[in-house]
Amino acid sequence: MVLFLLIHLVGLLPFASSADLSLGWCYSFPSCSESTWPSIPGVHCSGSRQSPINIVSANVQADVNLTSFSFTGYDDGTVMTEMTNTGRDVKITLDQKKMVVEGGALPGIYYSKQFHLHWGNGSSMPGSEHTINSKRFSMELHIVNVKAGHNSTLSALKDPTGIAVLGFFLEATNDAGKPKSWKTLTSSLVNISNAGDQVAIMEHITMDSLLEGVDRTKYYRYLGSLTTPPCNEAVVWTIFKDPIKVSQDLIDLFSTSVFNKSMTPQPMVDNFRHTQDINDRVVTSQDRSTRANWLSNSADIQIWNVYSFTAALLYVMVGSSHMN
Repeated sequence: MVLFLLIHLVGLLPFASSADLSLGWCYSFPSCSESTWPSIPGVHCSGSRQSPINIVSANVQADVNLTSFSFTGYDDGTVMTEMTNTGRDVKITLDQKKMVVEGGALPGIYYSKQFHLHWGNGSSMPGSEHTINSKRFSMELHIVNVKAGHNSTLSALKDPTGIAVLGFFLEATNDAGKPKSWKTLTSSLVNISNAGDQVAIMEHITMDSLLEGVDRTKYYRYLGSLTTPPCNEAVVWTIFKDPIKVSQDLIDLFSTSVFNKSMTPQPMVDNFRHTQDINDRVVTSQDRSTRANWLSNSADIQIWNVYSFTAALLYVMVGSSHMN
């Protein structure tokens, strides 16, 4: 079993460019697309808490424990070390010694190891993995974090909460070449056209700059899995509500600049898993009591204002009648 897991953990690692994609898993080819993943020996892709899911906002339950996160190193411009074309996505390796996530009701401290992206096919097909009320966004960014105490990803995958993934939607805008951080990041894509290509990231880019505009206190939480084989059900998922706004021309670079892994490489498009059954799981979000109290107070104020206005009007009317 351990051997099988080691073999199929290549879904998290760079790939050798000489192997044919049919020997592993893929997104597009019938012989290895997601419908075949459950039949791969040693994987968990037919489990009961698979990811991604469609989040129905009306079914989300409030959880007062979902407080703010603490992000260490997310303002450091030296943490992104290299960009890799894995043959299935684009992965950016992080210096996990400098990047830490805690709080937000996570069951411990987590070290940020890498982030990768999923996309569709330019403006013609959005490619986020999670959906909100069945809406699919242009792209989805996943920051993969491993719980402290695990000395390897393999060890963390045996822990039901060993991995914490922070998911961010990307939404297309018409503001060409913006934001600057994303223009800088995507400028390296031309250097990783082929599966297995790697390039060092020399520019200083902070994680905070890539996440600009996202309110990181507003998010959804549920328990799920890796979205690629071996699909281990070991992930605490956090899906942030606000999307990252990135211009369409920069988003298009992902589906035109990098190629997938096969004997005849093709542009890497539609590299996302479709949503899975939620089963008996519950998606939670921040407690709404604060807003409810604000609305209640606002209603009280409005009632008091009406009362005050009515009293003042009666006073004027009575005073006027006495003067006559």
